[in-house]
Amino acid sequence: MGDMLYKKAIRIMEEVGKGVKGKESCVRKALSAILAGGHILIEDVPGVGKTTLAMAFGKVMELKNQRVQFTPDVLPADIVGFSMYHKESGEFVYCPGPVMCNLFLADEINRTSPKTQSALLEVMEEGSVTVDGVTRLVPKPFVVMATQNPIGSAGTQLLPESQLDRFMICMSMGYPDAENEIEIARGRSVKDGMDEINQLITAEELQELMDEAEAAYVHEHVYRYIVKLITATRENSYLELGVSPRGTIALTKMAKAEAFLNGRDYVLPEDVRQVFMDVAKHRVVLNTKARVSHITPEAVLASIIKEVPSPSIQKEKKEYHA
Repeated sequence: MGDMLYKKAIRIMEEVGKGVKGKESCVRKALSAILAGGHILIEDVPGVGKTTLAMAFGKVMELKNQRVQFTPDVLPADIVGFSMYHKESGEFVYCPGPVMCNLFLADEINRTSPKTQSALLEVMEEGSVTVDGVTRLVPKPFVVMATQNPIGSAGTQLLPESQLDRFMICMSMGYPDAENEIEIARGRSVKDGMDEINQLITAEELQELMDEAEAAYVHEHVYRYIVKLITATRENSYLELGVSPRGTIALTKMAKAEAFLNGRDYVLPEDVRQVFMDVAKHRVVLNTKARVSHITPEAVLASIIKEVPSPSIQKEKKEYHA
């Protein structure tokens, strides 16, 4: 693999880390999803740095980024744009919406109406917007980083499974550790950390990194291992809904990106296990038996990782054995 590209990816994580202190694993997961060409859902309580993470990536990558704070009165046209009558020309002119960018931050997505959510859904799935019957492509690369407050918070509503499935990963930021919270208490503002971040790559260079990650080699036994993990979610006695075929694609792409960030041009079973939880947990639905027993999706998925046998590998020769 290109050593220069790998080093560039590592520098991106270090640079984003200046603005998002003590969240190295979150930064890595987000970069993996971006390299895999997927969208990211960050679910957590307010004030833990969800928005800061997205803004930091936008600054490091010199991406055209836009942010929309979702509220119940946000309309689809506020996202995808609208047509306005131009008196001089006598024609309708398209006024682009904020979604026409490289990195779109959808803040508190579960506070807006289903109609507005579905408008964003089309852009995420199709990579285009349709206004007054005319379809326009969004710029490439295009990544949606959406945040949502925990279900049950004031003013929130559950995202439908069809929309959750469009996100490649779902992750949580969590509260800062003691040392970083002491810095916050001392008055170190988030703005200070953001000011330290430097732009490292352009959108074109990001596309090169994405192409390099996508080119990672996946052995037949690893493909079978991925499918066995996915199938296990569909057959588990605690799950009403297992991971979809779209989830299978997401798991494969994320494993490739994880291998790239580990400095390899081939995927190991451990890469798959590393990203499995973040790819699968928002795609599964617990059944009544699990809810009554207070079993979490994370616990079910952890047991699946333990139960599904992993192919062994001779790393030097990249030879797998079932």
